[in-house]
Amino acid sequence: MLIFATRPLSFISSFHFPLQQFCTNTITSMDSSKPFSTIAADHSSSREPHKVESNGEAAISLQEWRGWGTTSTVPSMVTQVVEDLNMLEKNVDAQMVFGGNHGKLSGDFKVQEDKKHRAKYQSLGDSEQKLQFFSARQIACRVLGSRGYLCQKCWLCSGDCMCSKLITCPLWNRMRFWLYMHPKDFLRQNNTGKLLWQVFGVQGATLCLYGITEHEDMMWDALKLAGKDKVWCLYPNKNAPTNSVKDGMAGLSFANVENHPEMADGAHSLNFILIDGTWSNSGAMFGRLKDRYKLMWGEEEIPCITLNTGASLMHKLRPQPSWDRTCTAAAAIGLLDELHDLPNFVSYGLDKQAKALEDAVEVLFEALTTRRLHMGRSITRKQRHNRDIF
Repeated sequence: MLIFATRPLSFISSFHFPLQQFCTNTITSMDSSKPFSTIAADHSSSREPHKVESNGEAAISLQEWRGWGTTSTVPSMVTQVVEDLNMLEKNVDAQMVFGGNHGKLSGDFKVQEDKKHRAKYQSLGDSEQKLQFFSARQIACRVLGSRGYLCQKCWLCSGDCMCSKLITCPLWNRMRFWLYMHPKDFLRQNNTGKLLWQVFGVQGATLCLYGITEHEDMMWDALKLAGKDKVWCLYPNKNAPTNSVKDGMAGLSFANVENHPEMADGAHSLNFILIDGTWSNSGAMFGRLKDRYKLMWGEEEIPCITLNTGASLMHKLRPQPSWDRTCTAAAAIGLLDELHDLPNFVSYGLDKQAKALEDAVEVLFEALTTRRLHMGRSITRKQRHNRDIF
């Protein structure tokens, strides 16, 4: 997101994480008794291709699906893609093999599957069907290709798993983040959006995958319940005025709601949509949000807010297009900090919640840095990709 760099984030320099009053629960390591949760360590300089031993059945179960951080049922098109992959494996003289990162198919099976999925894509009648197929295929391959390699909780390979170092912190119950994530950022090890539900839980920060019908319907059903006056998107909409946090939030009051616990439902929550994808993909994602907003409420522009946040610690590993843009987690931290500065929000502990998320970013930074050093790679990168940007 385009964010004006007038106040840098206060990331600390050490990796010591004291328990805080608001943040006392520690995320435990992966339970080895559950399928797909025990992952062989891999610190090799390059990831070796590995085979998916389907044994005639490589379906994604509900337990596995939700283990990756989602709250929905297994999307129907993702299930269909997996079934198609299984059928292709039976019909061709090649086994399903994934190599490299991001669930990329490799070998002879990749050649056959490329032909098949390109033909199917071309046969689809409209752009909506093509988007849904693209998203489902990306996600299905990433899930299948990450089995036995990535930790389901933190999306890092098990040798770098950081779950035991993270400290959870409940988000204020009148607030909810929606991580509107591009499929190409799903299961990326350096993605920072995942930290929100790792720290705040899936009810405080919910994943919504772009182009996945079940996810998008779930999000918009919740937004409809909340009402359009409680929905904002963190995005620099150049075609319409954007508000600062102070302009958009200073007049809100929750005294009546806070005094009535029975009103603790989605209809009384502030909803913030964070676009979690590359800068080049964010335009299409924002356009899709605008179309759905107009369909639901008949208005052309979804309300957008900008922040006064500066550069994140993650800039050291993953440069952004410019220093006035930042990663997903840093944008959430900036929002929490700016809300806490408002008199009507000061009593909700948002500063403690921002600090918990800052600590999680440091844990991720340390894990990624340690892996790069172990692999003999530089801990800084040239500006190649613009990932996870608002």
